[in-house]
Amino acid sequence: MKPIVIAGGGIGGLATAVGLARKGFRSIVLEKAARLGEIGAGIQLGPNAFHAFDYLGVGDAARKMAVYIDALRLMDALSGEEITHIDLTERFRQRFGNPYAVVHRGDLHGVFLKACRDSDLVELRTSSAVEGYEHRPDGVAARLADGTIVEGAGLVAADGLWSAIRGQLVRDGTPVVSGHTTYRSVIPVEQMPEDLRWNAATLWAGPKCHIVHYPLSGWKVFNLVVTYHNDAPEPVAGQPVSREAVERGFEHVHPRARQIIEHGRDWKLWVLCDRAPTDRWVDGRVVLLGDAAHPMLQYFAQGACMAMEDAVCLADALYEASGDFETAIARYQAARIDRTTKVQLQSRLIGEHIYHPAGAHAHLRNTVMAAKSQDEWYDAVQWLYGGSGLVGGVQSVTGQRRRV
Repeated sequence: MKPIVIAGGGIGGLATAVGLARKGFRSIVLEKAARLGEIGAGIQLGPNAFHAFDYLGVGDAARKMAVYIDALRLMDALSGEEITHIDLTERFRQRFGNPYAVVHRGDLHGVFLKACRDSDLVELRTSSAVEGYEHRPDGVAARLADGTIVEGAGLVAADGLWSAIRGQLVRDGTPVVSGHTTYRSVIPVEQMPEDLRWNAATLWAGPKCHIVHYPLSGWKVFNLVVTYHNDAPEPVAGQPVSREAVERGFEHVHPRARQIIEHGRDWKLWVLCDRAPTDRWVDGRVVLLGDAAHPMLQYFAQGACMAMEDAVCLADALYEASGDFETAIARYQAARIDRTTKVQLQSRLIGEHIYHPAGAHAHLRNTVMAAKSQDEWYDAVQWLYGGSGLVGGVQSVTGQRRRV
C-alpha cells in the first residue's frame, strides 16, 4: 500500500501520522514551513485530550509536561468577584477517567514530533506547501507550491483554517471574521499579581471582552489571553501590539482584572476566525481533519483536542477497514461530524452568552451559573469530556481509566 499523504505538520497532522503508524500504516507529512514547530503559547487539555494521548501512545510523555490545574474559575470582570468554579481535582478525575491540564503548545507539538521521528513509518518533509490535489486511479496526488507531485493512497488535509485543500474540496471561500481580537502574552510567575497566582484556568468575563490566565511550563510563567470584541474587519495573525493598545479595550473592567494586563509584555494580536460547519469532508481519497474540517473559535478550548480525536478516529477507521481508505474516511466523517459540529456551534454560543454579555444578559448568566452544583457541572460536560475520537467513549480509547 502506498503511504498516506498528510498536509500539515501541526498537532493534528503529526497526531494523525502517529495514529496511523501505530496501526501499521506509512505516511508522509508535508509541512509548508522551513522547520517543524508551533507558534503560540498555552492550550487547555480536557480529559478527552488525555484519552487521545493514551490511544496514540504518548500519554506518559504528555503527562510529564502538563500543569494539572485545580479548577476552572469564572470571574465577573466588572465586580471582580467569582461567579462560579468547576472543581477539577479528584472527583472530576474519577468521573472522567483523566485530568484537566494546561500545556505549552510547543511542548505538546514536540511530543508528537518525537513520536514521528522515532517511527520508521513516518516521513517528515518541510518547505512543502500543498496547493491542491489530483485524483489518480489508484490513489491521489498532492500538488506542491513548487510544482512537485507527491502521490499516496490517500490525502489527509490537516493544513488548518486556511487549508488550500479545503478550498478545492468545499469551495466555501475565506474564513468568517468574528470581529473579536485576541491579544496574547506570557509573563514570569513572579510578575503575576500575588493574589491571582491561582492554580486554575481563570476567565474574567465582561461586556464585549474577557481575560484568561493560567500557569504554564512547570509554574515558571503565566499564559495571558485577553479578547476584545472590537469589530475587527479582517484576519490578522501574530502582529506585535503595544500594551497601551491592549489596555484600551479593558478600561471599563474592575482594577483587579485590569492589573493583569499591565504586567504583560511583548503582546501580539490575532483576529479570531472560524467557518460554518460543512458536511463535505471527503472527495474521493481526500479527507479533511482538524481545523481544515471544523475550525472553531477559542471559547470552548477544544480546537487541538478535536484534532487529536480526529486522528484517533481516522487511524482506527483505517485499521477496521483493512486499509481501504475510501471506506475508512466515510466512516470517519460519519463518526465525527455531529460531535465536531456541536463544538463549533457551541463555541460561538458560549462566546456570546458566557464570555461577553452585558447588563441583564450578564446578570442572568451569573444567576444561572452560580446556582449549579459540582455534580450538575459534571453532568453538563459529560458529553464532551467523557467522549473520545472513537464511538464508545473512554474505555475504547484508554483500555482502562487512568489518573495522575
